[in-house]
Order: sequence, then C-alpha cells, then structure tokens
Amino acid sequence: MTERRPSLAHLGGQARRIAPGLLLALVIGLAAGFLSDHYGTPVMLLALLLGLAFHFLWEERPCAAGVDFAATTLLRLGVGLLGIRITFAQIAEIGLGPLLLVLICVPATILCGLIVARLTGRDWTFGMVAGGAVAICGASAALAIAAVLPRRPESEQNTLFTVIAVTGLSTLAMILYPILFSAVGFGDHEIGIMLGATVHDVAQVVGAGYAVSDEAGDIATFVKLVRVALLPVVILVLIFTTRGSGQGTRAGLPWFVVLFAALALIGNLGVVPPTLAQGLSELSRWLLVIAISALGVKTSLKQMFSVGVGHFAVVVVTTGFLAVLAITLSTVL
Repeated sequence: MTERRPSLAHLGGQARRIAPGLLLALVIGLAAGFLSDHYGTPVMLLALLLGLAFHFLWEERPCAAGVDFAATTLLRLGVGLLGIRITFAQIAEIGLGPLLLVLICVPATILCGLIVARLTGRDWTFGMVAGGAVAICGASAALAIAAVLPRRPESEQNTLFTVIAVTGLSTLAMILYPILFSAVGFGDHEIGIMLGATVHDVAQVVGAGYAVSDEAGDIATFVKLVRVALLPVVILVLIFTTRGSGQGTRAGLPWFVVLFAALALIGNLGVVPPTLAQGLSELSRWLLVIAISALGVKTSLKQMFSVGVGHFAVVVVTTGFLAVLAITLSTVL
C-alpha cells in the first residue's frame, strides 16, 4: 500500500493539472457538435474556429496542460480508433476501374503536394500533410499523417492550417463539383466515382453524392472508402521512411498506429458487433473534434495567417491537380 500511494497521488495531481484545459476543449467540441447538427456546417471547421476564439486562455497556464493533453494523447487515440471504419466488403463492388483511379490519384496527389511545397519553399512535412489530406480524407488524414511525421517548431500550425484549408475547399467542392462533373457530361454513375475520388472529407462526399442521386451517393461513398483504406498504408510508409529524423526513431510502431491496424483487421474479420463498431467510430470522431478544438486554442490566428501565400498555393494547387487528374484518368480507365 505504501508503494501505491505516491503513484495514486501523482495520478490525482496529473488529473487536476489537465482538468481545466481538457474541460475547455470538451466544451468547445460539444458546442461545435451542437452548431454543426443545427446549421449543417462541418464540425471540424466549427471546432477549429471556436478554439481559435479562445486562444487567450492558452496563455493562462492553468489551461495549458489539459489543452496539450487533448491535442496530443486524445488526438492519437482518435486516430487509432479510426481503424474500425476501414471495411473492404462493399469496396469490391465498384469494379477495377475506380480502384485503379484511386490507386493512381492518391500517390500522385501526395507527390504533387511535396513538389509544390518544395517549389514554394515550404518544409516537406507540410507538403506531406497537405498532399495526404487532399489525396485521402481531409482533416482526419492531416491529423493522422502529422502525428507520425518528424516534429518541427511549426508542425501544429501547419496541421491546423491544412485542416482549415481542406475543410473549406471540401465544402466548396461539395457544392461546385456536381455542377462541374455534370457539365463535363458525366452521368450519375460517373459523377459518383468522381466525387468519391476528388472531394476531401467523407461527410462532404456523402452530402454531394446523395444530393445528385442515390446511385451517385452509394458509389461516391464506396470510392471514398477506397481512399480512406490507403491511410494506414501511407502511415506505415512514413513511419519506416522517417526513422532517424525526429519522430519515428524508436524500434516499435507508435501505439496508435498499432491500434489503428488492429481495429482495421478485427473489423474486417466480422467479429465486432455493428453496434460496437459504430460506437467506436463515433468515439473516434468526437476525440478528433476535441483534439481539433485544443489545437485551435493553442494557435494564434495572427501567426497562422502569417504563413504566406505558399501555404495556400500548396493546398489549392494540389486540390486542382487531383480534380484534373481524376477527370483525365476517367476517360481511359
């Protein structure tokens, strides 16, 4: 008993230390969820904006520890739980053409992000986060990729900028892409493939697809899942190629990557009850919302927008590249 008391006292002290900031991030996340449900605005974007409005609390030390905890530990746990959403049964129904389209577009778009980052004088890690977010699944991919990249002084600022940019562009794409693809002459089937292959965030893909038709919505969702399924592959590649450059130097995989892979495997074996899988997926979403809220609190709006036009160019050019590439490939696949 005497050996356990210091440990329990330490845990109690840690809990009291992180409680104010963690509660702040939780309240901001809940407010963002409420506003999203009632006004249809993406919850990630709302969490970011609300968090930014409370940046002044970050400068008060009682909130700092809890905000840090939410922006790191809860972020990684949320990313790990994303694995339960990776299912492959339905994806096989879409055929070989869309699969090849995605397998070409995802690495090409990431490469585009890296090249544009290099041309604009940005660090390669920002190009990787931006390219991966555009190529795979928007804000969730940005958070997951940033979590395994080598740390830089500007890492959190770059990640937050990417989340804001891809969420905004994804919302814009949800409105404009169905019009664009219809103007190109695509039918509902082709529009579904294009939306699934080019819109950043899952929610916007679903919204855009089902706004066209049920067929377009079903196909868009399936194609989007193919892109999401490539996220663990990209993460593992990054882990093994960035060893010795900051993060990723230890022999083992980060715990949240192991959790991600384990849940993806278990989920596809069909042993997880649907209710539990849905619950874990929803928990993952809320943890990411809370983490984004915390990142917003930590970030100075003035500093974030002092990054220059190069940051905007990376995300915008990469988004345009993906759309043009997908349309071009659709004519030959």
